[in-house]
Amino acid sequence: MSSTLLDTPTKILQAALTLLETPQSKLPTMSDIARATGVSRQAVYLHFPSRTELLIAATRLQDRQNNVDAALSASRHAATGAERLDAFVTAWGNYIPKIYGVARAIMAASATDPEAKVAWDTRMADMREGCAAAIAALAKDGTLPQGTDTEQATDLLWTLLSVRNWENLTQGCGWDQDCYITTIRGLARATLAGQPEALTQLLACTPDAP
Repeated sequence: MSSTLLDTPTKILQAALTLLETPQSKLPTMSDIARATGVSRQAVYLHFPSRTELLIAATRLQDRQNNVDAALSASRHAATGAERLDAFVTAWGNYIPKIYGVARAIMAASATDPEAKVAWDTRMADMREGCAAAIAALAKDGTLPQGTDTEQATDLLWTLLSVRNWENLTQGCGWDQDCYITTIRGLARATLAGQPEALTQLLACTPDAP
Protein backbone atom coordinates (compact mmCIF):
# COMPACT_ATOMS: atom_id res chain seq x y z
CA MET A 1 0.00 0.00 0.00
CA SER A 2 1.31 3.45 -0.90
CA SER A 3 2.31 5.51 2.14
CA THR A 4 0.18 8.34 0.73
CA LEU A 5 -2.89 6.25 1.52
CA LEU A 6 -1.96 5.74 5.17
CA ASP A 7 -3.23 7.91 8.00
CA THR A 8 -0.69 9.79 10.09
CA PRO A 9 -0.64 7.42 13.10
CA THR A 10 -0.04 4.46 10.79
CA LYS A 11 2.73 6.33 8.97
CA ILE A 12 4.37 7.03 12.32
CA LEU A 13 4.15 3.39 13.38
CA GLN A 14 5.43 2.16 10.04
CA ALA A 15 8.39 4.53 10.27
CA ALA A 16 9.10 3.26 13.78
CA LEU A 17 9.05 -0.36 12.58
CA THR A 18 11.42 0.47 9.73
CA LEU A 19 13.85 2.14 12.13
CA LEU A 20 13.63 -0.73 14.61
CA GLU A 21 14.45 -3.25 11.91
CA THR A 22 17.55 -1.29 10.90
CA PRO A 23 20.65 -2.36 12.88
CA GLN A 24 21.71 0.54 15.07
CA SER A 25 23.31 1.26 18.41
CA LYS A 26 20.23 2.66 20.13
CA LEU A 27 16.48 2.59 20.07
CA PRO A 28 15.03 5.38 17.90
CA THR A 29 13.86 8.46 19.77
CA MET A 30 10.59 10.24 19.14
CA SER A 31 12.60 12.82 17.16
CA ASP A 32 14.13 10.05 15.03
CA ILE A 33 10.67 8.66 14.32
CA ALA A 34 9.29 12.12 13.53
CA ARG A 35 12.06 12.75 11.00
CA ALA A 36 11.56 9.36 9.39
CA THR A 37 7.82 10.00 9.13
CA GLY A 38 8.20 13.54 7.81
CA VAL A 39 6.17 15.12 10.60
CA SER A 40 7.01 17.26 13.61
CA ARG A 41 7.94 15.78 16.97
CA GLN A 42 4.81 17.41 18.37
CA ALA A 43 2.71 15.55 15.81
CA VAL A 44 4.16 12.26 17.00
CA TYR A 45 3.32 13.10 20.62
CA LEU A 46 -0.16 14.15 19.58
CA HIS A 47 -0.91 10.60 18.48
CA PHE A 48 1.36 8.74 20.92
CA PRO A 49 1.88 10.54 24.26
CA SER A 50 4.86 8.35 25.17
CA ARG A 51 7.44 6.25 23.39
CA THR A 52 6.20 3.23 25.34
CA GLU A 53 2.73 3.62 23.83
CA LEU A 54 4.26 4.10 20.39
CA LEU A 55 6.41 0.97 20.67
CA ILE A 56 3.49 -1.14 21.88
CA ALA A 57 1.29 0.17 19.06
CA ALA A 58 4.07 -0.51 16.55
CA THR A 59 4.41 -4.16 17.59
CA ARG A 60 0.65 -4.60 17.39
CA LEU A 61 0.65 -3.09 13.91
CA GLN A 62 3.35 -5.58 13.01
CA ASP A 63 1.09 -8.37 14.28
CA ARG A 64 -1.77 -7.16 12.12
CA GLN A 65 0.48 -6.89 9.08
CA ASN A 66 1.66 -10.46 9.67
CA ASN A 67 -1.93 -11.63 10.28
CA VAL A 68 -1.06 -13.18 13.63
CA ASP A 69 -4.70 -14.08 14.28
CA ALA A 70 -4.68 -16.39 11.27
CA ALA A 71 -1.43 -17.95 12.47
CA LEU A 72 -3.00 -18.68 15.87
CA SER A 73 -6.31 -19.93 14.50
CA ALA A 74 -5.37 -23.61 14.60
CA SER A 75 -4.37 -23.31 18.25
CA ARG A 76 -7.51 -21.44 19.26
CA HIS A 77 -9.78 -23.97 17.54
CA ALA A 78 -7.93 -27.14 18.54
CA ALA A 79 -10.10 -30.04 19.68
CA THR A 80 -7.81 -31.17 22.51
CA GLY A 81 -5.29 -29.64 24.87
CA ALA A 82 -2.43 -31.56 23.28
CA GLU A 83 -3.44 -30.32 19.85
CA ARG A 84 -3.67 -26.76 21.17
CA LEU A 85 -0.20 -27.00 22.73
CA ASP A 86 1.27 -28.40 19.52
CA ALA A 87 -0.38 -25.76 17.35
CA PHE A 88 0.59 -22.89 19.64
CA VAL A 89 4.24 -23.94 19.81
CA THR A 90 4.33 -24.25 16.02
CA ALA A 91 2.58 -20.94 15.40
CA TRP A 92 4.63 -18.86 17.82
CA GLY A 93 7.90 -20.60 16.99
CA ASN A 94 7.40 -19.83 13.31
CA TYR A 95 6.27 -16.29 14.09
CA ILE A 96 9.46 -15.30 15.89
CA PRO A 97 11.57 -14.97 12.69
CA LYS A 98 8.99 -12.53 11.29
CA ILE A 99 9.28 -10.17 14.25
CA TYR A 100 12.88 -10.81 15.23
CA GLY A 101 14.37 -7.60 13.85
CA VAL A 102 12.01 -5.42 15.87
CA ALA A 103 12.12 -7.73 18.89
CA ARG A 104 15.91 -7.72 18.97
CA ALA A 105 16.04 -3.92 19.05
CA ILE A 106 13.51 -3.60 21.86
CA MET A 107 15.06 -6.45 23.86
CA ALA A 108 18.52 -4.93 23.59
CA ALA A 109 17.29 -1.57 24.84
CA SER A 110 15.08 -2.92 27.61
CA ALA A 111 18.01 -3.49 29.98
CA THR A 112 18.67 0.25 30.26
CA ASP A 113 15.60 1.95 28.75
CA PRO A 114 12.48 1.86 30.98
CA GLU A 115 10.17 2.68 28.07
CA ALA A 116 11.56 -0.18 26.02
CA LYS A 117 11.26 -2.52 29.00
CA VAL A 118 7.57 -1.75 29.46
CA ALA A 119 6.97 -2.29 25.73
CA TRP A 120 8.85 -5.59 25.74
CA ASP A 121 7.17 -6.79 28.94
CA THR A 122 3.78 -6.02 27.37
CA ARG A 123 4.75 -7.99 24.26
CA MET A 124 5.77 -10.98 26.33
CA ALA A 125 2.68 -10.73 28.55
CA ASP A 126 0.53 -11.01 25.43
CA MET A 127 2.44 -14.13 24.38
CA ARG A 128 2.15 -15.57 27.89
CA GLU A 129 -1.65 -15.44 27.57
CA GLY A 130 -1.36 -17.91 24.70
CA CYS A 131 0.85 -20.16 26.82
CA ALA A 132 -1.64 -20.01 29.70
CA ALA A 133 -4.51 -20.91 27.37
CA ALA A 134 -2.63 -23.97 26.09
CA ILE A 135 -1.85 -25.10 29.64
CA ALA A 136 -5.47 -24.54 30.71
CA ALA A 137 -6.63 -26.73 27.80
CA LEU A 138 -4.24 -29.50 28.90
CA ALA A 139 -5.49 -29.24 32.48
CA LYS A 140 -9.11 -29.41 31.32
CA ASP A 141 -8.39 -32.57 29.33
CA GLY A 142 -6.52 -34.14 32.24
CA THR A 143 -3.38 -34.56 30.13
CA LEU A 144 -1.26 -32.17 32.18
CA PRO A 145 0.93 -34.41 34.38
CA GLN A 146 -0.72 -35.07 37.74
CA GLY A 147 0.24 -32.59 40.44
CA THR A 148 1.60 -30.03 37.97
CA ASP A 149 1.06 -26.44 39.02
CA THR A 150 -0.55 -24.60 36.10
CA GLU A 151 1.33 -21.36 36.78
CA GLN A 152 4.66 -23.17 36.79
CA ALA A 153 3.67 -25.05 33.65
CA THR A 154 2.87 -21.72 32.00
CA ASP A 155 6.23 -20.38 33.17
CA LEU A 156 7.98 -23.34 31.57
CA LEU A 157 6.19 -23.07 28.23
CA TRP A 158 6.70 -19.29 28.17
CA THR A 159 10.42 -19.80 28.76
CA LEU A 160 10.74 -22.57 26.17
CA LEU A 161 9.20 -20.23 23.60
CA SER A 162 11.22 -17.14 24.49
CA VAL A 163 12.76 -15.12 21.70
CA ARG A 164 16.12 -15.46 23.46
CA ASN A 165 15.97 -19.26 23.24
CA TRP A 166 15.09 -19.07 19.54
CA GLU A 167 17.95 -16.61 19.04
CA ASN A 168 20.46 -18.78 20.89
CA LEU A 169 19.54 -21.93 18.98
CA THR A 170 19.05 -20.56 15.46
CA GLN A 171 21.40 -17.59 15.41
CA GLY A 172 24.01 -18.76 17.90
CA CYS A 173 24.05 -22.53 17.40
CA GLY A 174 23.06 -22.58 13.75
CA TRP A 175 19.92 -24.70 14.05
CA ASP A 176 17.56 -24.50 11.11
CA GLN A 177 13.97 -23.46 11.75
CA ASP A 178 12.46 -26.90 11.25
CA CYS A 179 14.86 -28.41 13.78
CA TYR A 180 14.02 -25.68 16.28
CA ILE A 181 10.28 -26.28 15.91
CA THR A 182 10.65 -30.07 16.15
CA THR A 183 12.76 -29.83 19.30
CA ILE A 184 10.65 -27.30 21.20
CA ARG A 185 7.45 -29.07 20.21
CA GLY A 186 8.86 -32.40 21.39
CA LEU A 187 10.01 -30.94 24.71
CA ALA A 188 6.64 -29.31 25.26
CA ARG A 189 4.73 -32.51 24.50
CA ALA A 190 6.98 -34.62 26.72
CA THR A 191 6.98 -32.32 29.73
CA LEU A 192 3.52 -30.77 29.58
CA ALA A 193 1.22 -33.10 27.64
CA GLY A 194 2.21 -36.42 29.18
CA GLN A 195 3.80 -37.68 25.96
CA PRO A 196 7.34 -38.85 26.89
CA GLU A 197 7.55 -40.67 23.56
CA ALA A 198 7.71 -37.23 21.90
CA LEU A 199 11.34 -37.02 23.03
CA THR A 200 12.21 -39.53 20.30
CA GLN A 201 11.44 -36.81 17.75
CA LEU A 202 14.39 -34.85 19.07
CA LEU A 203 16.76 -37.66 18.06
CA ALA A 204 15.68 -37.27 14.43
CA CYS A 205 16.48 -33.57 14.44
CA THR A 206 20.01 -32.78 13.35
CA PRO A 207 20.95 -29.10 13.80
CA ASP A 208 23.02 -27.44 11.13
CA ALA A 209 26.64 -26.92 12.06
CA PRO A 210 27.30 -23.39 13.37
